[in-house]
Amino acid sequence: MIPSVERQIGIETFLTSTPGLKGKLRFIPEDFIVIEESKLPVEKKDGRYTIAIVTSTNWETNQLIHKISKQLHISRKRISFAGTKDKRAKTTQAMSFYNVSIDKIKNLNLKYVEVKNIYRSDKPLHIGDLQGNHFNITIRDIDKTEEEIKQVVEEIKTYNGFPNFFGIQRFGVVRPITHLVGKQLVLANFREAVWIYLTWVDEREEESAVSARKTLIETNDYKEALKLYPISLHFERAMLNHLSVNPNDYIGALQTLPRNLLTMFISAYQSYLFNKILSRRILKGLPINQAVTGDIVLPFRNGRITDEEIPVTERNLEKVNKQLKRGKGFVSGLIVGSESRFAEGEMGEIEYKVVEEEKIDVRDFVIPEIPSISSYGTRRIIFAPIKDLSYSIRDDDFNSSRKALTLSFGLLKGCYATSFLREIMKAEDVYSY
Repeated sequence: MIPSVERQIGIETFLTSTPGLKGKLRFIPEDFIVIEESKLPVEKKDGRYTIAIVTSTNWETNQLIHKISKQLHISRKRISFAGTKDKRAKTTQAMSFYNVSIDKIKNLNLKYVEVKNIYRSDKPLHIGDLQGNHFNITIRDIDKTEEEIKQVVEEIKTYNGFPNFFGIQRFGVVRPITHLVGKQLVLANFREAVWIYLTWVDEREEESAVSARKTLIETNDYKEALKLYPISLHFERAMLNHLSVNPNDYIGALQTLPRNLLTMFISAYQSYLFNKILSRRILKGLPINQAVTGDIVLPFRNGRITDEEIPVTERNLEKVNKQLKRGKGFVSGLIVGSESRFAEGEMGEIEYKVVEEEKIDVRDFVIPEIPSISSYGTRRIIFAPIKDLSYSIRDDDFNSSRKALTLSFGLLKGCYATSFLREIMKAEDVYSY
């Protein structure tokens, strides 16, 4: 049975057939260890940037950057990194600081934060420098025998990978609605986009937030809502502040949000469509780690997925699949945009069908009212390879009558550990934070 939260974000099936282990994730932050694999800038003693490796426990990356910038008395724009990390975890990642001395970085004093390997460089870190992540993840409270646990893990090992679904982080952990907002933006329903963002209620939110959203639904009074919305909902408050003065200017209200958040709405909707396309492929019985005629393959070179798109025909099918078996490329799925390239054959039929069911046109991804969030579209690999997967089973330290499974593995950037764990656990708890 597919967890309800997965259906909300377009995930409709599993690749594996073994029963899930259920269990609990993130019982303690150290149960979810993430070590970033990045291309670090070369050391230059007279460089303008200070590079450091930062290990933090129970810190979400953007919150950590905010605290560091305050302690250093600098703009957060002077801090860069290769990839964001979730909160309830122990993460190690590289950061760069513009025009900040090594001594100041050494003297950072934040709870559960350790800074080491500090040096100078003439180049900063960029998002593109992230090559992948290595994970050490423990699932606790498993009510299965050691043999049953082995059976589940060994099945996923036979595939040496898993469906490359976008995880819940893409859609909002507490309120998975970013794709719903994104669809309304694509359809130019700006009022509806604003109202979904302001009023969509999820009972997992704090009571004050739930109450404020429900009151706005009932009263339609922006000024009164502004008094009720908690300070923590600063994006919603910015929109409400604008609407209090300009009650029908929904585009203006949206433009009070940071550009990256507006762009995320579109990306989330594209991710939802991708998840549906990948689900349909699996349900149709098509392989995800081998190509069929009509597929589009993305080559894998020097540790990176390239932008080159290779169409698979009857003539090159055998050759392409030999390359895929060697890890030299991956089958791709559609990230819908105004200049999307659809596959042909059975995969093309799936992609066209999902877009048709949504009652959208690829040209809708050109958004003249807010041009900066328009999207051309691209393609994304549908199979996430697992690197160096190993595991151990023991009695749970917190409940000796249950088992604990620790998994060690590496993933390419953009691949979600939760999408791997869902195949192992097959439970709602995969998404509990």
